[in-house]
Amino acid sequence: MHPAPSVIIFTTLSGLGFGLLFFLGLGFPAVSGLVAFVFFAIAFGLSVAGLVASTFHLGHPERAWKAFTQWRSSWLSREGWCAVIALIVMGLYAVGAVFLGQHWRVVGVFGALFSLATVFTTSMIYTQLRTVPRWNMKLTPALFLSFSLAGGALLGGQVRIALVLLLVAALVQLAYWKQGDGALAASGTDLGTATGLGSRGAVRAFEPPHTGTNYLLREFVHVVGRKHAQKLRVIAFALAFVLPIVLLLLPFNHVFGLLAVLSHLAGVATSRWLFFAQAEHVVGLYYGKR
Repeated sequence: MHPAPSVIIFTTLSGLGFGLLFFLGLGFPAVSGLVAFVFFAIAFGLSVAGLVASTFHLGHPERAWKAFTQWRSSWLSREGWCAVIALIVMGLYAVGAVFLGQHWRVVGVFGALFSLATVFTTSMIYTQLRTVPRWNMKLTPALFLSFSLAGGALLGGQVRIALVLLLVAALVQLAYWKQGDGALAASGTDLGTATGLGSRGAVRAFEPPHTGTNYLLREFVHVVGRKHAQKLRVIAFALAFVLPIVLLLLPFNHVFGLLAVLSHLAGVATSRWLFFAQAEHVVGLYYGKR
């Protein structure tokens, strides 16, 4: 798939933002007053910035509101509803924490659950696509949720929890890469099954179907060299997990904490680029790109 900047920004920032809202809703950290304002400003800023970025990938962003009517069948619509509910409920919880010094537990837990549900529905937008075997795996929701929780704990200053969740997210990432590399082959989809001629023997394209580019090639076919992808995986893994864990294990200070957050953010963004760039849409078989 073409790794559009808008969806990379969206999935990276919104995951971190809603992850932080999840922990704030559960009272980690149990802040109030000005400190609470700063935490909630960061959480809402990341969440909203990510959601706004997602609209730039739409052909008609002004029609985005229509997606809310399709909640019975569309994961995109469910994501929209979950995001709105989470932001409204956590907004009420933030008012209590910032201005009243009150932590309304029921409201916080409700908002935390919908924050996590937002991340899950986002992941299901990609998981449901059988045309992209690398996404059509149970590990895809696990990847999104583990990244969101690890990033939220890190942003929330929950060092012990963050260490555990970063390790879990790292293991999920490795498992996702391993299973994803063989997903297209395991799906059994090839040019023979696509044309229905597979029973007659091996099928190959005589010549390219087009002499130039088109919409399908621009949006759904992006080839990343194996050597290039491996280098980016090492960079993503080191920045998202290894360096933050090392920094958290050092005697705590705010500089190390900030560096851990920035490193994780850069690593997640790199991982997200690979998530889209390595997504092998089966339409690539038709064009001889797989």
